[in-house]
Amino acid sequence: MIKAQVLPTPIGPLSLLVRDGVLVAAGFTQEPKEMFVRLAPELQTEGMEIVDDLGEVSRATTAYFQGDLDAIDELPVDQPGTPTRKELHRALREVKAGTTVSYAELAERAGLPRTAARAAGSACAQNLIAPFVPCHRVLPSTGGFGGYYYGVPVKEWLLAHEAASRTGS
Repeated sequence: MIKAQVLPTPIGPLSLLVRDGVLVAAGFTQEPKEMFVRLAPELQTEGMEIVDDLGEVSRATTAYFQGDLDAIDELPVDQPGTPTRKELHRALREVKAGTTVSYAELAERAGLPRTAARAAGSACAQNLIAPFVPCHRVLPSTGGFGGYYYGVPVKEWLLAHEAASRTGS
């Protein structure tokens, strides 16, 4: 059974979906069902139950939004994907809060050629576990913020939150 909780955050509700203590989806929506339908069909067959508290996942997420940016780094996550996509998601988790990389830099960190920036962009677009797999920390090398599944204002807020928390502002 997938357990789901909606946590209030300063940027809006965040739906968290957990299976056996592992985050399988998270996104800025009031409706966990919106995340549930993006899961692999075999996970959807398990069903979903809304709960009041996901334990360590809830505590770490709350701590992150209160300024402890490293609180979510060690939470286990699992999402489907090709070996390349999984390697890109792993590399994303190593981008520290308060820093950003370009899509080409992300590809390089994942052991791919810098020309694999398009694959890095695709991995970000298909990411089911925001902000725990922090695709918001990837910016286009041409400038600006690029896109974000939950909207550029959410991406901008997350980056500002991390920058302010790192500098103590």
